[in-house]
Parts: sequence; C-alpha cells; structure tokens
Amino acid sequence: MTPLTDDSDNTIIGVPFERPATSRALCHEETEIEGTQELAMQQQELKIRLADNAGQRSSAGMLINKMYSWRGYATSPVIEDNPNRITFVASDKDMAVGTMSINFDSDVGLLVDQLYRDKTDELRSAGRKLCEFIKLAVDGEIKSKKVLAALFHISFITAYLIRGYHDVLIEVNPRHVRFYQRMLCFEVLGEERMNPRVNAPAVLLRLDLKKAHQMIERFGGNIGVADERSLYPYFFSPAEESGIAGRLTNMYPH
Repeated sequence: MTPLTDDSDNTIIGVPFERPATSRALCHEETEIEGTQELAMQQQELKIRLADNAGQRSSAGMLINKMYSWRGYATSPVIEDNPNRITFVASDKDMAVGTMSINFDSDVGLLVDQLYRDKTDELRSAGRKLCEFIKLAVDGEIKSKKVLAALFHISFITAYLIRGYHDVLIEVNPRHVRFYQRMLCFEVLGEERMNPRVNAPAVLLRLDLKKAHQMIERFGGNIGVADERSLYPYFFSPAEESGIAGRLTNMYPH
C-alpha cells in the first residue's frame, strides 16, 4: 500500500469493509472485482478523502503507478494540480488504497479527445456537458465492491448532483467492456483504438448520468436485492447520498 503524506481533515465519508483473504491488484480495466468473495479477516473502515493537497495527490499517483505497472500499462506517477480535475483517495489508516479522478470538460478538452475527438464533439454539439473518470486504481489487498462503488458514487455525486454534468466518459481495455456495461450501465461510444498514453488498446464508453441516477435511486444501499447483478446496490443509500452531497458542497464549492 502507498502511504499518505498528509492527513488533513478532508474526510468525506467512512466506508466499512472486510479485508479479503487473498490479495490481487485492480486498476480501471480490471474485471475480477465482479467475482470477489469478501471473506473477512477483520472489519475495518476506509476513509474517502478529497485529495486537495500535493501530498495526497502524490500518494494517489504512486498508487496508480504501482497498480498500472503491475498490469503492464504505461503511466505517470504524478497527478497534476489541475483546476478542471478533482481526485478522491480511499485510505486505510495512513495508507492510500484507492483513488479516482474526475476530469471536467473545458477549453483544453478531455484526455479522451486524443483518440475520440469525433465522438466527443458530437456530444458537445448536442449540448451535453461532458466529464471523464480517469486514473482509477484500487490496491489488491482492498479488493472490495464497496470500495469501488464508493469511489464511483462520490464521483457521480460531484459530477451530476453538484455540477450538473450529463455524461461521463471512460476508456477501457476491450477485454473489459462487458464488465462496465453490466456492472455500471456504460454504453459503447467509440470503437477500439490504440491508446498511446498507456500503450494499450482502448474502447470509449459513455454513461448517461441521468440513467445512473435512476439506478442509484432504485438500488442504492440495497445489497443483496434479488436478481440485480450490477454494482449499484453497493452504492450509498439516498439518505447517505444527500449527506455526502452536502459535505462535498461545503468542501469544494464551485
């Protein structure tokens, strides 16, 4: 795991989890989380924080580099201080064990524009406000649906409920398209192309955040609901979502 070099008071929420009996690595293209059996060694709590200082961004970057290198992807260990980007970090005591960033569309565009500018411009022309989820990594020792769902849900709250964006885009390895379709309701927007940033093939996926909101309202906080195999039952309940939205608004006014 990667140490947090600064533990300022910027916790958004604590997420209880059971540390699995085995350890495997997960990055944003990994699908094996679907089959996770969360066998407890001990009950613990992760804290989800806003990485609003250089130390926490550095810890997140180190974790990304570790996980992506394990998968054979090229990446940079540095997460820049970017006014159009927000990074969240999940920490186990003083260790960074999960992270994900939101990149909001602006005059400089999105990272996915490098490969899929034709697709993103179509959405922009239709009046859609775009953002992208990037640099997702979860340490192999914290292979938990609850942690992955928490990172996605907090990012959703920020993008949709607080900032009013319409669509989130994500580039994934072609092998894992089906996972994102089934578990989070993403749709294919762009065909397979070579991504030079990670030196691997990519497919562009899109999630309509209004559709995600409907799934969260229906399933959020209802782990074990019959016949629902997506990740949405692991999202927070509506009451928890409301509290997180208030906390984020106070911490990161826009």
